[in-house]
Amino acid sequence: MEYRKFGRTGLKVSAVSLGTMAFGRWIDEKASATILDLALEKGINVVDTANVYGGGESERILGNLLKERRADIVLATKVHGRVGEGVNDSGQSRYHIFKAVEDSLKRLKTDYLDLYQVHRFDPNTPLEETLRALDDLVRQGKVRYIGASNFAAWQLAKAHGISALHSLHRFESLQPEYSLISREIENEIIPFVQSEQLGVIVYSPLGRGILSGKYRVGEAPPAGSRLAAGEERLTQLLQKNALQIADAIKPLASEHGLTGAQYALSWVLSRPGITSAILGASKPEHITEAAKTWSVRLSDEALEQADKATTSLQSKVAVAI
Repeated sequence: MEYRKFGRTGLKVSAVSLGTMAFGRWIDEKASATILDLALEKGINVVDTANVYGGGESERILGNLLKERRADIVLATKVHGRVGEGVNDSGQSRYHIFKAVEDSLKRLKTDYLDLYQVHRFDPNTPLEETLRALDDLVRQGKVRYIGASNFAAWQLAKAHGISALHSLHRFESLQPEYSLISREIENEIIPFVQSEQLGVIVYSPLGRGILSGKYRVGEAPPAGSRLAAGEERLTQLLQKNALQIADAIKPLASEHGLTGAQYALSWVLSRPGITSAILGASKPEHITEAAKTWSVRLSDEALEQADKATTSLQSKVAVAI
């Protein structure tokens, strides 16, 4: 496993992170334990979750499983989504953040979070209010670093300006979607984060499984798959020529002796500005197969080949966040 510098900080994180959206949602605690053990054994040191995953079950399961290994883990969770019926049980108000962090800490059975991320931009709360609340959590020792997810470049720039103006802890990372299917962050986000030295931990590097080749043009999705269940985000990706892009990279993957999923992950980790890619595993083989290519990086020539094979298929349709 390669370990990379987390933005401008002194923290080092694994190039591949473990995403736990499946924990408590699609798989139970026993299956989650198998995946967590494998991930840590293979060198992953970043575990990413959110307070809304599985209605809080992902955090609860992690709290049960980490135990004495907690100190060796860079534990990341998120705040924003609705977690109750109350009028203030969502968003990034000081009220909600303070309540949500305590609930996350209880479920995770820990005294601190290594990375606390706002899950998306909140147009209904002043950024200064959100940043002051997060700054207080850092000063209290409950949070070590703060980050954002699904922010536009202008939103990050505004947040950094407020932090600089008021001497507040700033967002040290961004968690955006990025894959051979979804490359929108290359336009403004990547230049911005490189300039400002932010860590970038991307999600869905396999295009929600599409780039593995499990779905095929003109064929019904496999029974029991997320696409067969009509998952909205997967359906949206199909509007971006996702299946055609998956087909286009098959010969490139074969040239490198890789599966489509391995190639897609290696491509992301070979791109400039990327700190880590989240592997959302729901089966042990998702970890073991990916681990075979932990150190595989594509050359500039290979990246150019990927561009030539997929650029004409790239869609201007943006998937809603």
